[in-house]
Amino acid sequence: MNKKLRTEAVDNLFDAILSLRDKEECYIFFEDLATINELLSLSQRFEVAGMLREHKTYLEIAEKTGASTATISRVNRSLNYGNDGYGMVFERMEKQR
Repeated sequence: MNKKLRTEAVDNLFDAILSLRDKEECYIFFEDLATINELLSLSQRFEVAGMLREHKTYLEIAEKTGASTATISRVNRSLNYGNDGYGMVFERMEKQR
């Protein structure tokens, strides 16, 4: 974990996110917190991660999501060398289905 990321302010933000009860509350909070473009960028990265896990090609991913190859590469690095945050979340989501 990046020590620069672990701050009281980030802890407070995560506590706020963890207090949200459902998807509707997420929409309300995140629309106030971030711009539409920021939210769309985050959701695009998450979609890219899912497609990379399904072994889709960069071309397929770029065509479906509109993500640049730089974004796809960054997400791929996170999947391969990151903290496995994507994997943790995808695994939990699969169990919920």
